[in-house]
Amino acid sequence: MVKPKQGTGVVPPQVQQFINWAAEDPESFWENAARKAAHDIYWHKKWDRVFNWEYPHFTWFSGGLTNICYNCVDYKVQRGLGGRAAIINESGETGEVRVITYAQLLHLVKQYAAALRGLGVQKGDRVAVYMPSSIESQAIMLALARIGAIHVVIFAGFSALAVADRLKISGARYIIAQDQNLRRGKPVNLKQIVDDALAMCPPDQIQKVVVLRKGENPPMQPGRDIFWEEFLAGASGQSSDVEWMESNEPLFLLPTSGTTAKPKVTVQKHGGYQIYIYSMGKWIYGLREDDIWFCTSDIGWIVGHSYLTYAPLLTGCTTIVYEGTPDYPRPDMWWELTARNRATALWLSPTGVRGLMRLGIEHARKYDLSSVQRIFCAGEVLNPPAWSWLQEQVFENKIPVMDHMWQTETSGPIFANPYGLGMIPIKPGSAHIPVPGIVADIIDDKDGHSLNPGEKGIVVIKRPFPGLTSTLWGDPESYKREYWERLPVTKGMYICGDAAAWDEDGYIFFAGRSDEVIKIAAHRIGTIEVENALISHPAVVEAGVSGVPDELKGEVACAFVVLRAGYTASEELKKELIDHVRKTMGAIVVMRDIQFVGSLPKTRSGKIMRRVMKTLWAERELGDLSTIEEEASVEEIREAIKKMRG
Repeated sequence: MVKPKQGTGVVPPQVQQFINWAAEDPESFWENAARKAAHDIYWHKKWDRVFNWEYPHFTWFSGGLTNICYNCVDYKVQRGLGGRAAIINESGETGEVRVITYAQLLHLVKQYAAALRGLGVQKGDRVAVYMPSSIESQAIMLALARIGAIHVVIFAGFSALAVADRLKISGARYIIAQDQNLRRGKPVNLKQIVDDALAMCPPDQIQKVVVLRKGENPPMQPGRDIFWEEFLAGASGQSSDVEWMESNEPLFLLPTSGTTAKPKVTVQKHGGYQIYIYSMGKWIYGLREDDIWFCTSDIGWIVGHSYLTYAPLLTGCTTIVYEGTPDYPRPDMWWELTARNRATALWLSPTGVRGLMRLGIEHARKYDLSSVQRIFCAGEVLNPPAWSWLQEQVFENKIPVMDHMWQTETSGPIFANPYGLGMIPIKPGSAHIPVPGIVADIIDDKDGHSLNPGEKGIVVIKRPFPGLTSTLWGDPESYKREYWERLPVTKGMYICGDAAAWDEDGYIFFAGRSDEVIKIAAHRIGTIEVENALISHPAVVEAGVSGVPDELKGEVACAFVVLRAGYTASEELKKELIDHVRKTMGAIVVMRDIQFVGSLPKTRSGKIMRRVMKTLWAERELGDLSTIEEEASVEEIREAIKKMRG
């Protein structure tokens, strides 16, 4: 691995020593991290063993007893934080603003825990949560963790088929749902989606459906469905006591986001998960008790689990939970909310940043954003033009805007700028360096040798870490095959699935998924590199690039481009963009064509689904599209491909 150079000002010496300790003696490093977290994370019984690896499965802090819910609420109230705001919940759809303190949240969580026990939920039961981001949905997650049940949060925008798939694969026996939600002012009937999903499940699978009523009375199945009020009444006489969980007992199940053809169901566990996300909250995000933390994710994604809900509450700060889109009912929703709540840190997706760019900088300039101290982006590569817009134009270089990278499987950052330990220089387009505890490499997929700076290869991690999923629910063989032995040269190494290259300072630059690298006449070109080149043109706000077969070159690139407001699609502009890519990247990049579209196929967490573009070109079955944001974007790409073919 190319390590960041010491003595060049890239990595502060104390940070490099920390990184080296993690690489050389990981067990003492992570044990120290757990001990340092004692201020916020309580262990009812100390662990017997820090780490055990029975390849490819592993355990962390074996024998230790803890509970993440207790550490998020009870422990904070005991430390005197009961009067502090825990959650600020705002709805862009209704305009409602609610604030709940840590003491009030503890009371609510205890009530829900007792009600869940009254419903019949026991330790180890899987319980699906199909609700938008809100105080209630977060409190339900905490209450399920409190009693040792396993939550399966399903994004409240998935179709009935996607919900049914997740219910069946998780074996959930209970569903906690909201009857309806608003999306751009239009009601979405969540209860009907649940009913349609249950029609696809075994008839005896679901014992109870609990419905939080927000709209008119939904249809209810007697004996199975109950309203929230009846659910809460069941708390009477039930215990709300904490169930102390062995460190490696499951906390939640969560499918991957779906950029690949089929989501995989990851498992996170009480002990290692909370130590990892808490530590990264400190080391990477610089989380403090006095933060007003605004993460724009939804609870249905891993970011919403780790850094909208659990890590902020473990830290004892205030987390802002926003339900809605950044441009409805006004194009300044995020900026107004940030300014009014005096948010100190923002967590944004690059898709969100590009959306804000498209809306215009004038919306940001209406507000006093001086409370914001740092910004973090992840989900896709933060293209340099988007970074420059946010860093230089919106915030005038007064605060750092930092890209970083992680996955559903990792639960928290694996490449980042170690802001909380000591910030390193920002390089636009880079996710920076491996975080402490991550032993990463970029290797050749043919013989597995480590690559030199500038050489693209596949990203691997050479040993487990506490935040890494240790299995796939119900499918341990797929876990071994997909993550540890996908290629003969990667056996014994965790495969991230991404292609990247180091630079001379040890910074990583991602080029896209490893199967999204375009091989043009033996040159390996990353899809993201071509997208960055396109987005650097003033007319382009978003671009999706895919490789397509070519008889002469092997593969060439085709692009789908979303234009900024004020620009019009034309053959002249297409030629200008092709020339711009050639000038930016060189003549090795051969473009088959560029088509202008209104939107790109993206997951609901903001990742471009490049495999959809490639699959449509190859005229193959698309596979699972349950995580797609707009199904209409698929048809738009399909029509664009028809034009490309002539």
